[in-house]
Amino acid sequence: MHSTHAVLNRTVRAKDAGLAGCTWPADALHFIPDWVYTSEEVYAREMELIFRGDTWNYVALEAEIPHAGDYKRSYVGDTPVVVSRAEDGSINVFENRCAHRGAEFCRHGQGNTKEFVCPYHQWSYDLKGNLQGVPFKRGVNKTGGMPKDFKNEEHGLKKLQVTTRNGVVFASYSVLVEPLEEYLQPEILKDFDVVFSGRKLKVLGYYKNELPCNWKMYHENLKDPYHATLLHSFLVVFGLLVAGNKSAMIADAKHGRHGTMASAKSDAQVSSENKAEMRSFHEGMALRDDRFLDFVKEFDSEWSVTMQTVWPNLVVQREMNTLGVRQIVPNGPNSMLMQWTMFGYEDDTEEMTRHRLRQGNLMGPAGFLGLEDNEAMKFVQEGVRRSSTDLNVIKLDADRIGTSETLISEACIRGMYQYYREVMGFQAA
Repeated sequence: MHSTHAVLNRTVRAKDAGLAGCTWPADALHFIPDWVYTSEEVYAREMELIFRGDTWNYVALEAEIPHAGDYKRSYVGDTPVVVSRAEDGSINVFENRCAHRGAEFCRHGQGNTKEFVCPYHQWSYDLKGNLQGVPFKRGVNKTGGMPKDFKNEEHGLKKLQVTTRNGVVFASYSVLVEPLEEYLQPEILKDFDVVFSGRKLKVLGYYKNELPCNWKMYHENLKDPYHATLLHSFLVVFGLLVAGNKSAMIADAKHGRHGTMASAKSDAQVSSENKAEMRSFHEGMALRDDRFLDFVKEFDSEWSVTMQTVWPNLVVQREMNTLGVRQIVPNGPNSMLMQWTMFGYEDDTEEMTRHRLRQGNLMGPAGFLGLEDNEAMKFVQEGVRRSSTDLNVIKLDADRIGTSETLISEACIRGMYQYYREVMGFQAA
């Protein structure tokens, strides 16, 4: 094992050497260089090789576009796209960029339309992204206009591959990406299909916020059960995720790019020994409305909590009875947008819907849990942007990569970055 100082001497700083010189530390599994989070060149390469590479990107829930003509603005990486349902019921995803002069033509977050019309020069497109109209295509008084060989079918919008699973819509730039079931792998599908079993979804509401951190930090955060028992007072005081609970950090075995943080709610008391390790534990903390912590067992699952990260831009949250998806939208190396969609099921009782809405206060940018994560990641980004050390240490549970049965582990983060280095072509020193 190398010391931090020795590893630092073997690391080439991105700010000095540019992308070509981005060399990972020799002990690649246990150190992450700061330039991974701050380099503009690395960020541009991520957009090309990851988001526009052989990946399935979450873009919408089918419940958001149930009828012909329904559409939603979304993103693949930092590229704006439109998700629309055509007259034949098909779901289509295409870039939100006019094929003429590049204007972002779709300006509303959601809606229903018969066509998309660019506000700049009024080029119009159908619900599948095909160009259907060009004003003054043949000019005026036999002058101007498009060349005689101009063909509408050659100037449609940039279209993406589309697939769905039980009401969740994914898109890809790649024609080589494997089928979604193979992409997700059995370890992830198991809990994904608990939430998305085929029951029709009902959207309950949205949150949206910006986080001043690199997009990968959110993946790390949900592959890092270590912080959950230390940062989140609410989790440990009320027994939702506590060191000693039945829990697991599960990665897909093939690549290690996806993960599920899972735990079973317990009424057991936190031991004095564990309390001493957790500064976030506060005796006497109580809720004014105890219904908030009610857990209605509604799934055939051993877990009361599963937080799934699906590479590269999806989080599926099941925290007791609050359900949601989070879409990660990169916004440069030092910023990301988070788009939250909270949902239940169409066959929920009115009482269950109220319960989900009440319990939903755990989540969102100002939720009992979300607020602390946002601040912590902000602090990390500030540190890596301004420090002279250049290295992050990931040595917890050091001999393991990927799945771990302990919360005191960074094995899943190691697995993700092992895959990331391969895709990005980064070599160890």
